[in-house]
Amino acid sequence: MAPVPQRILMGPGPSNPYPEVTAALVHPVLGHLDPEFLSVLDETCDRLRTVFATANALTLPLSGTGSAGMEASFVNFVRPGDPVVVGVNGVFGERMCEVAARHGAEVVRVEAPWGRPLDPKAVLAAHPSPSVIAVVHAETSTGVRNDLAPIGAGKGDALFVADTVTSLGGMEVAIDTWQVDVAYSGTQKCLGVPPGLSPLTVSDRARARLLPRPSSWYLDLTLLSNYVTSGEGGRVYHHTAPVTMIGALHAGLGRVLDEGLVDVWARHEACGRALQRGLEELGLELLVPEESRLFQLTTVLVPDRLPDGLDEAGVRRALLDHYDIEIGAGAGQLAGRVWRIGCMGHTARPSNVEALLGALREILKR
Repeated sequence: MAPVPQRILMGPGPSNPYPEVTAALVHPVLGHLDPEFLSVLDETCDRLRTVFATANALTLPLSGTGSAGMEASFVNFVRPGDPVVVGVNGVFGERMCEVAARHGAEVVRVEAPWGRPLDPKAVLAAHPSPSVIAVVHAETSTGVRNDLAPIGAGKGDALFVADTVTSLGGMEVAIDTWQVDVAYSGTQKCLGVPPGLSPLTVSDRARARLLPRPSSWYLDLTLLSNYVTSGEGGRVYHHTAPVTMIGALHAGLGRVLDEGLVDVWARHEACGRALQRGLEELGLELLVPEESRLFQLTTVLVPDRLPDGLDEAGVRRALLDHYDIEIGAGAGQLAGRVWRIGCMGHTARPSNVEALLGALREILKR
């Protein structure tokens, strides 16, 4: 097999891993019941609590990508007929609706145009007594930030579920302060770890409402809580944990915490601002108004006129083939209309921003 070139991953998917993560991935494999691994698992859960800004005892890395976290957040709390309010202003709000509906929820959609944030007041007014309110914090398909704090403050008896896949580790996430009951994320973005795990945290308030026998055995949080926490009877085996990936997450979280959460957020912001400023200097238009933009994920409108022989996909291919830089295409309603450019995790470096802007300048002849 030919060696894979070293790419600069600036799409909406995996970011380049931190060097500490790469080292962890080649560590000799431990058994999933080895005391040394269980110690790493416990430390990983502690580090996740710090990054989520929560004291929730049930905080763990789910074995599966961010979509597994989304599934777990509905399958454990939604009964057939439960009213579930979902904010929809992108692909992942749409996916929340689909997942909730498959579990029998009465889905109440609250929509905003793609590229614009949700109105928290509209979310709170959508149903008089919802069982669950669910919102994407950082919508990966559009680059929009939705405000969670006012929804948490006004949720009433509802459980508040937040998708933090693209926000965790890249901007402030304050689960306890914002009164979020269930939050899930992914490892492959701002945490600088390959895809494969979904960090999840569940409040005590939400744990009291766990379904006693959800339709998924694998994602049953009651069973999982007995595995990741050691009660009076010790741990209860549930499944063979992905020990190498958990070791990588342990290393990635350690890297983030060593740098300092506030400093990591500031680095993401600085790189995002530099990227957005540079794109506008090239004459490109950004989709999202400045006050609602993410810094870690930028959506830029594909120009009407491209150099001869190139279309939207051709520009992305030229970046990959000639510069080893990957950016993402638009998704859903925005397919073919935008490029999605990530500055996440270890990728959020000024040198990567400069390399991308220089490559775009040459390809677009600007």
